[in-house]
Amino acid sequence: MDAGARTGMERYGRVNPRFVIKDPARPDVTHERLALLIEAGKRIGSSLDIGQTGRDLMQVAVPGFADAGGILVQDRIVTDDEFPVRSTDGSATVRRIAVGVADVNPDDWAAAFPIDEVTVYPAWTPYAHCMATGRPVLYTSMETSVAEEIAIAWKREVIGRLLEHNSVLIVPLKARGRVLGFVVFTRKPGARPFDADDVALGEELAARTAICIDNARLYHRERSTALTLQSSLLPSGLPTPLGLEIASRYLPASDLTGVGGDWFDVIPLPGCRAGLVVGDVMGHGTRAAATMGQLRTALRTLASLDLTPAEVLFRLNRMTQDMDATQIATCVYAVYDPVTQVCSLANAGHVPPILLRPDGGSDVLRLPPGLPLGIGRDPFETTVLTLPEGAVLALCTDGLVESRERDIDAGIAALREVLSTPGRDLEDICDHAISSQRRGHDRDDIALLLARVVPLSGDEFAAWELPVDRRAARQARVHARETLAAWRLDALADTTELLVSELVTNAILHGSGPIHFRMLRGKTLYFEVADRSPATPAIRRPGPEDASGRGLQLINGLGYRWGSRRTPTGKTVWCEQHLPTRFPGDDPRKG
Repeated sequence: MDAGARTGMERYGRVNPRFVIKDPARPDVTHERLALLIEAGKRIGSSLDIGQTGRDLMQVAVPGFADAGGILVQDRIVTDDEFPVRSTDGSATVRRIAVGVADVNPDDWAAAFPIDEVTVYPAWTPYAHCMATGRPVLYTSMETSVAEEIAIAWKREVIGRLLEHNSVLIVPLKARGRVLGFVVFTRKPGARPFDADDVALGEELAARTAICIDNARLYHRERSTALTLQSSLLPSGLPTPLGLEIASRYLPASDLTGVGGDWFDVIPLPGCRAGLVVGDVMGHGTRAAATMGQLRTALRTLASLDLTPAEVLFRLNRMTQDMDATQIATCVYAVYDPVTQVCSLANAGHVPPILLRPDGGSDVLRLPPGLPLGIGRDPFETTVLTLPEGAVLALCTDGLVESRERDIDAGIAALREVLSTPGRDLEDICDHAISSQRRGHDRDDIALLLARVVPLSGDEFAAWELPVDRRAARQARVHARETLAAWRLDALADTTELLVSELVTNAILHGSGPIHFRMLRGKTLYFEVADRSPATPAIRRPGPEDASGRGLQLINGLGYRWGSRRTPTGKTVWCEQHLPTRFPGDDPRKG
């Protein structure tokens, strides 16, 4: 280190920083310092934003305290909300978050010290020394040699010219026992140089700023944790059910207190049906996000049992009370059958769904009111309606329709007007609804799920009614083979015939007529047999001498998966097979 740099360090050693508010020799300066501190208390920390906090300090300090200044914080605090591991060579990696310049060559200062620049200061520099020791460094007049060394290090000649003969004060940003970065104040040649009282004042300004920056860091880290938890519990991608076109949006809240419990989901169900869910946990923060994840998992589990929407919400309500009696949630759950276009819905205290008709009109589906999940033990009711071709079912959370400026009914009316444009792309509808309903940053989190009815084509669905006699199995095999040939799935014909024959034979032996057989082609090949008997089959291990009981063993071994569910008129037994990777006859050039 050269003599100029040493002189700067030694000069700091003779300074005894202390906060002095009375200076009989300079009463005007004392008054200005008091005014500066009052202004700093009002402005610094008005926002939980690190960059804005830095700009607040510069606006207070320049030109009231210095002719120019800059604030730099450790880079990982900005990028990761964390403190970096201390470097072994004593260097400091910092990011410049704000610069303040009075009327001294502002263009030169902007070019020499750009905002958001990441800089590595070697250990010999006064900046790294300030951070390493946690004490201020003062140059009453920076020697040309020191300024030139700093300029050469960063290959910017203008830096040396800007800093030489300036009075320079470098103050550490210290909060909760850690150094976050530093602030540089400079006064141009000819101005009164910084003295011990200025050091004390600079430390006071830096201390207030450091606490606000650290608060912002902690806020962003907690918010990031909550958002990461929440996003990990939401679906990363929604399936596209047979007979539906799906679009969705999720927006986190504008602040930490709003991060929490909104969720949506599309659940594949047997029979190529789909469960549509939108829910909202009351409360905010990490706890609400964790509860949301539990409820979403529980609802998917209950949906897999093939219960009615009312039964699903009733059981989910009991589970909510068992998990945490203080947590309350709202939810609407719908099940859609693409074959009949029938939609069954139940509501637990949630925003009512909106049905967009193909002609552009809309209706609010006033479902039987139910209490939110976690309150009471009353049963829920299922509403059943048939959705016309091209209709759109819209499910959302209250963050989209309710705000401080309007109540929920006015918000729903406004949303209906936004959505009611026939034939539009669902993605465009989602974007338009979000942008028009919730402008600005003051908002709760938002979940929106849209589902448009798409009719099934002839190569996606086929159905037959079979007689209740031995002919039914043979007819089912013929229908299955002919359908698979039409769908170019001949490779599955032999296995499908065997599985279908077993299902129909069981319906003849253990059920009652009439027998309905249907096949659907979605992501898998699905087929089911329905009869009027409520008794559901159960797989068992037959003994060596048993003459029956092996049909379900066969179905379990050859099918991808199978199951049964009760219906209002009896039961349905179903089975699925994986589709081949490439259909026979496909042009390989089309991928």
